Amino acid sequence: MMNAPFSPPAARPAAHRIATEDEAIRTARELAERFAQTASQRDAERILPFEELDRLSSSGLLAITVPKDFGGLGISNAVLAEITAIISEADGSLGQIPQNHFYILEALRTDGSEDQKKTFFAEALAGRRFGNALSERGTKTVGHYETRITRDGGGYRINGTKYYSTGVIFADWITVFALDEDDHLVMAFLPKGTEGIDIVDDWDGFGQRTTGSGTTILNNVFVERAAVVSHHRGFERPSTIGSVGQIIHAGVDLGIARAAFKEMVDFVSHKARPWMNSGAERASDDPLTIAKAGQIAIRLEAASALLERAGRKVDAAQADTSEEKVVEASLAVAAAKVLTTEIALEASTTLFELAGTGSVKTGLNLDRHWRNARTHTLHDPIRWKYHVVGNYHLNGVIPPKNGAL
Repeated sequence: MMNAPFSPPAARPAAHRIATEDEAIRTARELAERFAQTASQRDAERILPFEELDRLSSSGLLAITVPKDFGGLGISNAVLAEITAIISEADGSLGQIPQNHFYILEALRTDGSEDQKKTFFAEALAGRRFGNALSERGTKTVGHYETRITRDGGGYRINGTKYYSTGVIFADWITVFALDEDDHLVMAFLPKGTEGIDIVDDWDGFGQRTTGSGTTILNNVFVERAAVVSHHRGFERPSTIGSVGQIIHAGVDLGIARAAFKEMVDFVSHKARPWMNSGAERASDDPLTIAKAGQIAIRLEAASALLERAGRKVDAAQADTSEEKVVEASLAVAAAKVLTTEIALEASTTLFELAGTGSVKTGLNLDRHWRNARTHTLHDPIRWKYHVVGNYHLNGVIPPKNGAL
């Protein structure tokens, strides 16, 4: 096993080991109930959720995807997506932060060596968090990188600048994605506090305000050879790296949509006035309002069902990584991501349409649901998911192998 230069935070309690999927769901609901109580304040005042993430870590939820062979639960991706939705309904930012953590664990499962898996899965089981230093600005596309990793004696040096580094500010391990000397994409695990890493809390998006998605600057940072994983290999053959990452994003959008719908129902039922031509005594008796609420509820149900179905297909593809199974999973997750994106935007807009002018008061902060939906759904455009699905059915074109599918 590699010797990682890392000391766990002394103040953090040992992480609980979750034994069943039912326990995982129950734990997520209990935490979500607590997180929801202060979510609006965190958003309004941009209070970063360090305490909440420590609770997630100690609960054991951040280790639920660790494979059974390495002491974990190996949870179904359908359950993982639902847990993400539960946390995101309480707080969209909190639901997004672990997305990169779980993506990294899936990439490790797919392409890590046995020693790397033993080391880093053990860290996850102990409650350690993995943050993502992936995205860059100024490159030709979001799939191009300028950050470089070069050989230096028994290890490597990394130089570059990363933006939208969701989770890094809260992380115990910073996972840097860089191009090696052969232009292959690798991911390197660096303990928080490594010399040469500068983390800047400069995320100023109008939504997902407390994800801590700032800038990570890497200046001649040393990394051990044993801590570098050949990430590119996961996209040179069929794998579920992209579909796992995407189904979690879909879960975030579904949770935001559920939160917006819940706020709308409460406001219309107790505070809104009926339109003067409706003939209704209460806003909740207005037939057009009732129909619109029913429409959102039905689409939420459809998105939830499709997300669960997609999760089962990802499970099947993890068990059998044939191209057929992986393609089925990719297409199903793409479909779920389309529906969850659309319902997140529709539900958060309909909240104001049905609740009326009284719902836009700054003190209520109901706009955070729309801001969160609009911001998070920009992560990857669903117009290209429509294209991928259509191109497969019409022309037999296999979906591209990347982290967005």
